Amino acid sequence: MNLIVRNTHKYISFFISIQLLLWTVSGIYFALNKIENVRGEQYRLQSPSNYSFKNIEFDIPEATSVVVKKRLDKTIITASTEAGMRYFDEEGSSLKKISFDEAKQIVAENTLLKPIAVEEVSESKKGSEYRGRELPIYKVITRNANDKEINAYLNIFSGDIVAIRSAQWRIWDLMWGFHIMDWQERDNIDNILLKIFSVLALISSLSGILLYFKIDIKKET
Repeated sequence: MNLIVRNTHKYISFFISIQLLLWTVSGIYFALNKIENVRGEQYRLQSPSNYSFKNIEFDIPEATSVVVKKRLDKTIITASTEAGMRYFDEEGSSLKKISFDEAKQIVAENTLLKPIAVEEVSESKKGSEYRGRELPIYKVITRNANDKEINAYLNIFSGDIVAIRSAQWRIWDLMWGFHIMDWQERDNIDNILLKIFSVLALISSLSGILLYFKIDIKKET
């Protein structure tokens, strides 16, 4: 019995050793880095805005939620409907997408970043920095105070800065992929590999504990 437990522990531990190392390294990285900084929250500026509702007198059919916000100096309305997100000005007209210059202005006024260039992204890519965001989207290439490149992603209608991505975020994203064993999209925590290796790691841990206590008992006798 002791030999079976010993061999089970030995070979399973060897088989999953690389993944155990990746779990450990990625876990250490997560522990040493604040998620707020990884998400770029330190670059955002919070400033109060004044809103006027006196001109908002129109119906939005089939809206499940409505939010009033500012886009530069204009009050706009974003509505979640059964047909998807819709964007209106105060008079109820559909919003046109912001220009590249307006995108730069929004980033300059709402972050500590210096906008350099803007490009429109319309295609989804596996493992992209903007995954999970509504497309098309604006990618604003910026520089921080240390002259490091930071990408800010904007909703093309509301002007919302929906993501800020730096080299720190890319390392975090890579580590997260290692941690959940999803190296392409880095989003699926329900994959079969993670389940199998988690069970094997549990077996390895339990067999190691069992071996320790068996050896300890033998020494005492």
